[in-house]
Amino acid sequence: MQSLKSQRSQQKRKRLLSNSASSISNNKRLLVGKINGLFGIQGWVKVFSHTNPRKNILSYQPWHIEVNGQWQTLDIIKGREQGKTLVAQIKDVHDMDQARTFIGIDIYINKSQLPKLNKGEYYWEDLIGLNVINQEKIVLGKVSGLVDTGSNSVLVVNGRKEHWVPYIEPFLISVDIDKQQIVVDWDDNF
Repeated sequence: MQSLKSQRSQQKRKRLLSNSASSISNNKRLLVGKINGLFGIQGWVKVFSHTNPRKNILSYQPWHIEVNGQWQTLDIIKGREQGKTLVAQIKDVHDMDQARTFIGIDIYINKSQLPKLNKGEYYWEDLIGLNVINQEKIVLGKVSGLVDTGSNSVLVVNGRKEHWVPYIEPFLISVDIDKQQIVVDWDDNF
């Protein structure tokens, strides 16, 4: 089992992806956002991002989308923050009519595009589905998601009942990806 001594530095490191309950992935791809509107008349689109910080979605190239069961690649020519939203220009899309066909489409990247993390650091995606047990070896359930509360992240664990376990020391004892297990200092009745 791997110790999580690096959790103290967790607040310092930038988490590049945050997986909300709406995040979906498969073995090779990771959902990072959605095209949710039009911007201007030259084919730019508005983008909703699941990344943290949200503008990181613009640094991943290319994007992958699934249309009618077929995967396609989108190259982004330009992208930027525009007020409180993100906008992007897709290669070979030059007007609103072309851009309109992309509204509502989920944006994926290949997992291989993610930066490698230091030992003891994990993407939220890697924690979802892991079994969570406490120090008394009682199975609390599986991680169904994580929530960023501002001061720290929280594991949402669903089992016999739902537990919200802070993803920080002293509550987090260890994470073992190979064993698909997280050990926490958490009472089953809490």
